[in-house]
Parts: sequence; structure tokens; C-alpha cells
Amino acid sequence: MGGVLQEGGAGAEALNGVDTYPLRMAVRTVSPSLAQLPNALTLARLVVIPVFAALVLAADGGRSWPAAILFGAAAITDQIDGFLARRWNVESAFGKIADPLADRVLIDVAVILLWHAGRLPWLALAIPVRDVALVAATPLAISRGYRFEVNLLGKAATWLLYSSLAFTLVTRAGTSWPRWLFWAGLAVAFLSLVFYARKARKEVTS
Repeated sequence: MGGVLQEGGAGAEALNGVDTYPLRMAVRTVSPSLAQLPNALTLARLVVIPVFAALVLAADGGRSWPAAILFGAAAITDQIDGFLARRWNVESAFGKIADPLADRVLIDVAVILLWHAGRLPWLALAIPVRDVALVAATPLAISRGYRFEVNLLGKAATWLLYSSLAFTLVTRAGTSWPRWLFWAGLAVAFLSLVFYARKARKEVTS
């Protein structure tokens, strides 16, 4: 996985330049066909997004166990494909873009649909708005030499959001604790954005 747009990628994950994978695993050599598995999992995550959306739209008030299970399974592949890419040393240019894109689209679609179903307040839309801003800023930042790398706060934010959205999908309307998880994820996501901005400013102006 890679770290172009998202908090939970498979690239060199860092917080202000500090590697979040200090204990690197031994690299394993695999066949060319098996080396495509991480990218295949990323593609699968993109493919299931329309299915997930259809399940949520068909649900009563945004509550759907099938949608939650599919969402959770897709979220788990976020960890599996990154682990395999690092373990097998098969990180690719495609994965560095497609993996974080798949993660962000999955979360953004879930946020928008749950807001539409009345399960999340309008302030939750700050997550997809933030991601659109990141997508818009990515080409300019890269052209100026900025390297997008995942930080610890970003990783935590992604999993807080994954968890809160999955729990929202299986709990009744009015259940408060999944929303508290969501607010925690939102706060951490924007805190991580501050670190990204500071890092970008140093790298672009240096």
C-alpha cells in the first residue's frame, strides 16, 4: 500500500520523519503471479464499494448487517494488502495511488450514505470534504517534491473511522457510542492533517 492520500497506507509510514515500522520484517521472494495479490486486494476493495452503497441504500434507516460485514471485510484488506506488499517487497506505483484512494472512497461513501440516512450529522461531511481537498492538492505537492507518507495519527484516524462507521451500520438510530468514536476519528484525522501540512511546508520550501 502507499501513502498518497490517506491515513492508512502501506508505504513508509512516518510521523515527522520517524518510521512507524521500526522493526522491519524479512523480505520474502514470491512468484510474479503471487506478487500481484496486494494490488488485487486493492482492486477488490474498489469493486465492492458500489455493492456496499446499494446495501446501505436498501437498508432501513442505514442499518444493515450485510453492509457492515462487507465494509469490515474491505477494511481488513487494507491491512492485508499492505502487510503482503511490505513482506514480499512488491510495493508498486499503482498500489501507492490506488490503495489510499480505495480507502478514502470507501470511508467517504460510508459517511455520505450514513449522513443521508440520518445516522450522522452534517459535520461528518468534513471527512469527504477534507479528502477532496487532499486529492486536489496532491498533484501540486508532488510536483514540488513533497512525499506523502502515512503518520501514526493518520493510521489511528483511519481505524477509528472504520470502526465507528461499521458500528453505526449495525446499531440502532440514537446509539451514541459509535458517534463518539467517529468524533474521535474526525479529530485525529484533522490533527494528522496539521502534521502533513507542516511536513509539506518544510519539504516544499527547503
